[in-house]
Amino acid sequence: MPLRAVIAMMEHETNTFSPVPTPLSRFGSPDVPVPTGQEVYRQFKGTGTGIGGFLDVADAEGMEIITPIAGNAAPSGKVDAQAYATMCDAICDAIAAGCDVCFLDLHGAMVAETTDDGEGSLLKRIRQLAPDLPIAVSFDLHANMTQDIVDNCTVLVGYKTYPHIDMYEAGEHAGRIMVRALKGEIRPVMAWGQRPILAQTLRMGHDDHPMGPMIGMARREEANGLLAANVFGGFPLADFHDAGLSIVTVADGDMASAEAACERMLSEAWRQKDEWVFTSEPLNETIANAKQLTEGPVILLDHADNSASGGTQDTMAVLKEVIDQGLEDVAMFGIFDPAAVTQMEAAGVGRDVTIDLGGKIDMPEIGMTREPLRVSGKVRAITDGDFVITVPMGRGTKTSMGKTAVLDTGQVQIVICSNHTEPYDLGCFRSVGIEPTAKRYLILKSRIHYRAGFRDIARHEIPCNGVGVTSSDNSLFTFKNIRRPIYPLDPECPERPNYEIPPV
Repeated sequence: MPLRAVIAMMEHETNTFSPVPTPLSRFGSPDVPVPTGQEVYRQFKGTGTGIGGFLDVADAEGMEIITPIAGNAAPSGKVDAQAYATMCDAICDAIAAGCDVCFLDLHGAMVAETTDDGEGSLLKRIRQLAPDLPIAVSFDLHANMTQDIVDNCTVLVGYKTYPHIDMYEAGEHAGRIMVRALKGEIRPVMAWGQRPILAQTLRMGHDDHPMGPMIGMARREEANGLLAANVFGGFPLADFHDAGLSIVTVADGDMASAEAACERMLSEAWRQKDEWVFTSEPLNETIANAKQLTEGPVILLDHADNSASGGTQDTMAVLKEVIDQGLEDVAMFGIFDPAAVTQMEAAGVGRDVTIDLGGKIDMPEIGMTREPLRVSGKVRAITDGDFVITVPMGRGTKTSMGKTAVLDTGQVQIVICSNHTEPYDLGCFRSVGIEPTAKRYLILKSRIHYRAGFRDIARHEIPCNGVGVTSSDNSLFTFKNIRRPIYPLDPECPERPNYEIPPV
């Protein structure tokens, strides 16, 4: 009889400082509910995702595949209790019905209203339900590892790229290790550890220092015999006890080997602790310097308001500075403002409008209130906002920007969307009639993921210190739950603090 495999996805990167709510509907789309049953297979088979990798591995082994649910929400605030329960119940009910193996595509930085450790709590529940069930998991590079995660799965593999262009490969890697274990060829054992480093997201690009060399070290450990070596930069804006950098290594039956490799990698990460901190320059100086560049496209990164890290995607500081300093031939993606889209649709394509753009959402956790920007221009386009991703990061999946409009001020063409959407595929411009390669400047509300589609066309890439709940300025945030001391919040933090066990 073929093995029966439960394959599911539950992904969310939770920014506990974000005011953006996370109901169940966010895990699907406004028009399509969270996929379940055969719809999961239909949507994700053949895609560049972790669950796509698991489906291919299971199919290749002739397994009977059960797909209870596949939820994937854009980063935002804490996950609604009902949403979390619905997804966990679907997965656990499928397992309770009977299976031989479980493959889970998770994120690793989910904080729900009912638990700080969304993934660890799910895995612990599964393990209590099925104590001997083999469980393979793929995780995001920004996962915040916990003891409950490591203790309650058989093997885990994380992405080795940021932007995440190897999501499929991580799922396939974890799946292949699991298949070998099921056949009795190997016996995976895992070691994990942390250092007290709250690394910043803008220091985690796989082409950058220090993450790039750390990933290179992980690959060398794998080449020397480990089944997997994972560097998790962590997600610093999930304020809970275990947030931060960690390492997980997987060996074939040799725990001493796994532990030694884990310790080598942790020691190297700590040696470079200063390099995990990003330093910003004043916004006015950054834009003034960008104005001197004559060859485009010049990418201006509004990284403090990145929706893929939980930003509201509607702060206007960078756009205002660009307009005030008189930069020309600019396109921007994008502002989340459904009300503005409705106003522009009512006016009609080709009509002139004046709108109060963006600034619709307060950010109480960083003490900032709404501040829209009044702009005037011509409505250039209205679209349904749908296009298919072509870059390796999520290849073959559909992006739904919601009803989308383009406002042309003469100076800037601004893409305004109704769903939170990070720009990492050129389709975010091309689907609304803007050719990004023809622009001198592109303002992108992105941090690193933009590189998946835009790095190949960029002449210059410039981080801009704007406003928002994804800022790299730690002084804006009041951390209440993370373990202390931790670097750089506590500059004199030792390498091995003695932490109290966090309350359950």
